[in-house]
Amino acid sequence: MRVVISGAGAVGRHLASDLRLRGHDVLLIEQDPATLKEAKEWAPDVEYVLGDACELWVLEKANLKTADVVVASTGDDEDNLVTSLLAKQEYAVPRVLARVNHPRNEWMFTEQWGVDVAVSVPHLLTALVEEAVTVGDLVRLLRLEGGRVALVELTMPDTSPNAGRPIYELRLPADSAIVAVLREGHVVIPQPESVIAAGDEVLALSSAESEAALRLAIVGEGVPGGSPLDE
Repeated sequence: MRVVISGAGAVGRHLASDLRLRGHDVLLIEQDPATLKEAKEWAPDVEYVLGDACELWVLEKANLKTADVVVASTGDDEDNLVTSLLAKQEYAVPRVLARVNHPRNEWMFTEQWGVDVAVSVPHLLTALVEEAVTVGDLVRLLRLEGGRVALVELTMPDTSPNAGRPIYELRLPADSAIVAVLREGHVVIPQPESVIAAGDEVLALSSAESEAALRLAIVGEGVPGGSPLDE
């Protein structure tokens, strides 16, 4: 897989180094010569282009038309949006991921701006905190498909009437699916006859409209808990 990353700061160069170690072809775009020099020392096996990823000639030099994935990871939200839009509209890159630096800007990181997946670190940390301390509530871990679908998690409470019941009895709503169950450090691939036990962490995919019904289907009636928690 060929990955092009804009921004060779701490996030960009760490991502480039990890992807290269996993065997992918990686190219980093950076407009600051000093930052680029530091990145080359950090990840010497990665390709580099000096320039502004918001400019078409730089993206041409990076041969963006051959990229499988583009990651806009600079510290500037406007730059990340422009790079995402150019990658999708001018070069038809199949997968565009963008870093959101300021949570108030997250509403703009949509398919209209060429973004397939937006990653907001503050919201991700919030979700991980909630995932660790909440029982019975739905926690959104990651938004997909421009926010229309999310990877969600909930922990089955001891008081749930559905604890000990197989998945096929849960009557999950449309546009939702249980994708994994985490139990005592192990990953359980769910089957229709798999039983959800108290204390299990259930990972599911759900459309935004189905989240409340999904929680009710898994946890059951009469279990305290609010509406789905945002990341």
